[in-house]
Amino acid sequence: MHWFLLAISTAVFFGAYNVFIKISSGHINQVVGAVILQLVAALVGGTVLLLLKLSNSPLPASSKGIWFAVLAGAAIGIAEIGSFFLFSKGVPVSVGMPIIVGGSIVATTLLGVLFLKESISILHLIAIALTIIGVGILSAK
Repeated sequence: MHWFLLAISTAVFFGAYNVFIKISSGHINQVVGAVILQLVAALVGGTVLLLLKLSNSPLPASSKGIWFAVLAGAAIGIAEIGSFFLFSKGVPVSVGMPIIVGGSIVATTLLGVLFLKESISILHLIAIALTIIGVGILSAK
């Protein structure tokens, strides 16, 4: 599958994920919802992993890869709980998610530049500035 189609399909699932969090947030304790979400995600991932193992697909994993996967899991767990709390406050998904995603774009870019020594062009800086402006507009009353 071409990377762009993969990115688009991932975006669609990510969008559905966020809408489902919004819908459930008014009907479940935030932490309970996040734990259920994570358990189901682990079951889905575990099933795919089992299928890969049964098909003898290579499954390389270094200690560095495992460590950073653990950190990523902790970060998404905290983000999911935050999403449940945010949407339980009545924030519309059409406002909350663009702010979260826009903010994550800015944070990811900064972390990539600071810790991964990635470079960004003037065009990227303009896009980040527009993202910050957009988040500001969305969060204004």
